[in-house]
Amino acid sequence: MVLFSEAQVQRARAPPTAPPTARALAPPHASTHARTHAAARARQQRAHAQRSARFSEAAAGYLIRLPRGFRLTQDSLKIVGSSNNPVNVYVLLHQKSPHVLCVTQRLRNSELIDPSFQWHGPKGKIISGNSTTQVTSTGSLVFQNFEEGMTGVYTCFLEYKPTVEEGAKNLQLKYVIYAYREPHFYYQFTARYHAAPCNSIYNISFEKKLLQILSKLVLALSCEVSLLKSECHHVKMQKAGLQNELFFTFSVSSLDTEKIPKPCIDHSCEPSRRLLKAKNLIERFFNQQVEVLGRRAEPLPEIYYIEGTLQMVWINRCFPGYGINTLKHPKCPECCVICSPGSYNPRDGTHCLQCNSSLAYGAKVCG
Repeated sequence: MVLFSEAQVQRARAPPTAPPTARALAPPHASTHARTHAAARARQQRAHAQRSARFSEAAAGYLIRLPRGFRLTQDSLKIVGSSNNPVNVYVLLHQKSPHVLCVTQRLRNSELIDPSFQWHGPKGKIISGNSTTQVTSTGSLVFQNFEEGMTGVYTCFLEYKPTVEEGAKNLQLKYVIYAYREPHFYYQFTARYHAAPCNSIYNISFEKKLLQILSKLVLALSCEVSLLKSECHHVKMQKAGLQNELFFTFSVSSLDTEKIPKPCIDHSCEPSRRLLKAKNLIERFFNQQVEVLGRRAEPLPEIYYIEGTLQMVWINRCFPGYGINTLKHPKCPECCVICSPGSYNPRDGTHCLQCNSSLAYGAKVCG
């Protein structure tokens, strides 16, 4: 069986101007019948390939905007309260929070004589000397390393004098501080190959080699490829007879930050940017196979990629106990926010499900 060469992996990573050198992965025996099938398939898939290309462009544009939630703590460094309603605050898990001020917008621009501040959280009164939760000299609440268990309602009691002559006034401000995580987003690809008979060992060998090559392509980007499904089916093609085809479904995701050997803070290290580069490498890899097969003079191999069948969808997932809810959290619409009491998320879905018996934040089970 002829397999992809090491050169293909290297050249797939090269700039687009590099000449394609993909080789077919297959047992060498082929037939004119297979070439007829390829021509028929190419005509049927051309329009579909154009739609797929337009979808890829749209998905790439959406990808560049992510993660919007990451900018929340960068742009909103100070948050003021409201005397009417509790204010929602969103803090990225394991990160420093913005400064939560113990004043309203009106009082922030006013002089306060002899102000005193007292903060209470889910676990009672907050002592300013705490290493992870601090109250500054001006009454601001700051979290150094926000954990799930810190989520909840925080109340600040402010006492002050508007002027020296006036008596003391009291104000109570409430905040609901939520932990959130970036979505666990990934690309899901599907592709089809003309195959050997469905019970052939060649198909199994091909599958393993293909996954090895795809994994090697994206390894330098700290991304990983996972096979989700592989099936062999008999397909009746018009004017091409009955064919064997392999249906592959695989995902490309970014490795967790803690798994990256040399983490960096540059924008190029953001999961969205690394995933976009990985997607481009994989698309180029499949395009190379089409170009090489088009220049092939001898009969087609028995296993080869069917032009136009590569499909890609962009998928968001939240970790268990978190969900996306643009109505409840309009200030953090693309964030996976910790589930509130009365809801839960048992799996890696995108929404917190209703559960009246769930009394804690971040519930993963109902009860």
